[in-house]
Amino acid sequence: MIPGELKERLKARVAASVTSREAAVDVLKELQRHYGWLTDGAVSEAAEILGLSPLQVDELATFYEMIYRRPVGKRVIHVCDSISCWSVGCAAILEHLKQRLGVGEGGTTADGLFTLLPCACLGNCGEGPTMMIGDNLYGRLTPELVDRILEQERKEAEEHGARPLQA
Repeated sequence: MIPGELKERLKARVAASVTSREAAVDVLKELQRHYGWLTDGAVSEAAEILGLSPLQVDELATFYEMIYRRPVGKRVIHVCDSISCWSVGCAAILEHLKQRLGVGEGGTTADGLFTLLPCACLGNCGEGPTMMIGDNLYGRLTPELVDRILEQERKEAEEHGARPLQA
């Protein structure tokens, strides 16, 4: 159950919108930030806040690549596999990440820190190959740069005491 203060803030966001659907993605992202992923309970809470059915909320949630309907690691790595990034080597970067992390696409590391997901486009076409971890966008990737980024992201996660996965 979400804290009352968060629920009131989300209701205010919806009230300030022309339609509840206009605020839907913001509500889903806030609930995801709170829970770590969009649980079935969070879908029901979002439906109540938005005045939509749980099915309508689930349809929205499953449409967006960065809304997660299953548990993910504390840091989600999105690797762009659009044609632009593919043409400059994203496949090699994705393979390097799979080897380095010991997971396949969609997998989460044993320590629960990283989840690896390909995505359609990160909008950084001129800097490919590209990946995003959280809100951090990284371009012109090489295996060596990826290793440094992973080390940096792991260190930051440890320093900030990233919360454990919730089921």
